[in-house]
Amino acid sequence: MKKKKTMYLHQTVDGEQQSMKRAYDRGFEVTRAYRGDLPDMNDATDSIQGANVPIQQVGVANFRLPLKFAVKKGAPVVLEASVMGSVSLEADLKGINMSRIVRSFYDSKDRVFSLESLRAILNTYRKKVESFDARIRLSFNYPLLQESLRSGLKGYQYYKVVLEGAMARDGRFRRFIHFDFVYSSACPCSAELAEHARDKRGVYSIPHSQRSKARVSVEVTEGRKLAIEDLHKHCLEALTTETQVMVKREDEQAFAEMNGATIKFVEDAARLVYEQLDKDPRIFDFQVACSHLESLHSHDAISVICRGVPGGFKADLIDFAALIC
Repeated sequence: MKKKKTMYLHQTVDGEQQSMKRAYDRGFEVTRAYRGDLPDMNDATDSIQGANVPIQQVGVANFRLPLKFAVKKGAPVVLEASVMGSVSLEADLKGINMSRIVRSFYDSKDRVFSLESLRAILNTYRKKVESFDARIRLSFNYPLLQESLRSGLKGYQYYKVVLEGAMARDGRFRRFIHFDFVYSSACPCSAELAEHARDKRGVYSIPHSQRSKARVSVEVTEGRKLAIEDLHKHCLEALTTETQVMVKREDEQAFAEMNGATIKFVEDAARLVYEQLDKDPRIFDFQVACSHLESLHSHDAISVICRGVPGGFKADLIDFAALIC
C-alpha cells in the first residue's frame, strides 16, 4: 500500500485538509506592537554572504513616478521619470533598506526637479541609509517644440535626457547631464562620387545619408547653471541637420539642401560638437559619442571624444547599441 504523504498547502484526494492555512486576511490591521515584532535582517549575525568587502553602489533602478521638471522659460512640466538611486555600502554592513531611497523621492514628488535640487535629495537619503557616497539618475523624455524649416509648422521633438547627481564622502557634489540628439548625416565621400558620376558620365545618383545620434554627457561647472535647452542649442548649431517632426514639401526640399550644405563624416560630427561645448564656461567636462547608422554598410560608423579633464570623462563608451535610433 502506498504510504500517504503529508500535504502542507493543498488538500489530498482522501479529503485531508492542508496543515498550513492558505488565505489572504483582508481584515488584518498592523499594530505598532506587531510591526515592532517583525523580523529584521539587520538583527541577523550571519546574513553576509561572500567576501566581506565594501560595495561601491547598491540601490534601486527603474522605479518610475511622475515628476515636475524645470524648463528654461515657462512653467515646469510633469514627465514620467525612471529613477536610479544608489549608495555605497561599507564592509561589515549587511545591506540597506532600499525602500528608503524610493520614499525619499515620494517625499519630494511635489518639488520641481533640476540639477540643483538633487543635492538636497542626495543628502536626505544618504543620511537615511547611513552611507558615505550616493548617486541619483533621473531618466525621462524631454519635449521641445520644433518649427519646420520653411512652412512654419510646429511639432514636439522628444529628447532622451538623464540628470545625474553624485555625492562623495567628502561632501563634493557633482552634476551631470546626458543628452541624446538625433540628426541626419550625408557622407562627403558618397557626395563627391555622385557628382563625379553626373559630371563625367551624366548619371543621376543619390549620395547616401543616414539617421545618426550624438550622446552628449557634460559635467556642469560648480556654481553655474546649464539648461537642457542649452545643450540642445549647442548640438543644433554644431550638427544643423536635426531630424524633423512636421514637414511639407518645401521643408523636405530644405532638409535635402541642408544635408548637402553640411555633409559630414562621423569624426566631423564629434569635432563639431566638441567645438561648441569647449567654449561654454558652464561646462566643466564633457564626452561626445556619435554613431552614424550607415545606409551603405551593414555596420555603423562611430566616434567618441572627450575634453580630457583629469579624473573626468574618458573616451570609453562601448555600448554603441544604445545609440541606435
